[in-house]
Amino acid sequence: MLEIESIKKGVHSGNFLTLAKAISSIENREAFANEFLESLKPSSTPIMGITGPPGAGKSTLIASLIQDWVEQGKRIAVLSVDPSSPFHQGAILGDRIRMREWYLHPNVFIRSLASRGHLGGLNGTTIELTTLLQSAGFDIIILETVGVGQSEVEVAALADTTLVVLVPEAGDDIQMMKSGLMEVADIFVVNKSDRPDAKAFASHIKQMLLENHAAEKTSVVQTIASQKEGIKELIEAIAAHQNAHNSITAKQRLMLSKTMQLIVANKLQQMNKESIETALDKAMQEPGFNIFEFAKQFF
Repeated sequence: MLEIESIKKGVHSGNFLTLAKAISSIENREAFANEFLESLKPSSTPIMGITGPPGAGKSTLIASLIQDWVEQGKRIAVLSVDPSSPFHQGAILGDRIRMREWYLHPNVFIRSLASRGHLGGLNGTTIELTTLLQSAGFDIIILETVGVGQSEVEVAALADTTLVVLVPEAGDDIQMMKSGLMEVADIFVVNKSDRPDAKAFASHIKQMLLENHAAEKTSVVQTIASQKEGIKELIEAIAAHQNAHNSITAKQRLMLSKTMQLIVANKLQQMNKESIETALDKAMQEPGFNIFEFAKQFF
């Protein structure tokens, strides 16, 4: 049986083996996992979501943030959700290459998770895992999502602060500027700002925020993560957002969103996919089949 106190001791000593086993048990939904989760007493450790299109430099940016926070003596946990392998449903583990310098650091825990087909760019047990990390003694939790576009916006419902990482070339994509991805950001990070038109692109985002009356609550920060430029300014922007949104109301909204997701996930687990498939196969043979009428019997 897992015990949170032994996990905490491991985290404080830099030995993450017990924590890794606990995460695997939760991911695999082992029999005792629910009882363990119900025993947790999570802290107010902030969860920072990082999302954005492929190639924006999310993992490189995270590595730069980790360096600054480690220098401050903080313990950081990173959940990096990669696309699932089509063969074994495991994570492709791209972050292991991009953040390899931190994998053996005693103050940094990095775990790759497979999306396992879960929509929203996350993993189906993300709420459970972030709650575990909040209970385990970390100072900062980073949640990096699969870089797949608009479906990533689920991260905003789980994180205290959401960073949307973009590159200057995204300025040519008008559809992206209108997408849900552009509406979930607490901070826009224009990475790779040594590229042409970076300043103009950042100005374009600021103008968009003004037009949508969001300029006061959303920051725009330019960075060159590979050269550690703009990282101090980004950390200041993150701290400012968390201080400004540390109210009971904001926490209640976040907790309500998580509660609703847990309820939906539990309901889905209770449904027998095979029996539904069998019933559907039979129903579709009937004339006048209606999917809404069919689905209603399972509500």
